[in-house]
Amino acid sequence: MSTGDVGAAERDTGLAPPEMLKQMSGLEFLSAIRDGRLPAAPIVHTLDFELSEVEHGRTLFRGTPGFAHYNPISSVHGGWYATLLDSCMGCAVQSTLPKGSGYTTLEFKINLVRAITGDTGPVDAEGKAGRRIGVAEGRLTDGAGKLLAHGTTTCLIFPL
Repeated sequence: MSTGDVGAAERDTGLAPPEMLKQMSGLEFLSAIRDGRLPAAPIVHTLDFELSEVEHGRTLFRGTPGFAHYNPISSVHGGWYATLLDSCMGCAVQSTLPKGSGYTTLEFKINLVRAITGDTGPVDAEGKAGRRIGVAEGRLTDGAGKLLAHGTTTCLIFPL
């Protein structure tokens, strides 16, 4: 497990060729993204977050909410929470997949516990995957470790 030192704003973004997904395990694929050997998804620029840690069954995304992520009631939009949690939970499942397997999210549930504002600072979204089926849980916390939101997901795993 290591932490990337390149911020989302400076990362190369794009899409890896589908053939590459078939040739790498989920953990190898995500590690290559974290290490900058493969491009990060374009959404990291839009929502200012990045994959900072990955190991088998666990991922950690770090993001910093900004004014562009606000809703009309002066706090960060729930879609920002949901995207970070969907990313950490889905990628936790992906990190367990062997070469030649893929996944897609079937459903997820999010509970928003505290409001996030620009004053919250960087937040961490940690996902942990189960062992038998593509089920994962995620927690979104602030720099002090306070719970901001949590969720669960069920993913369909299939051959590529």
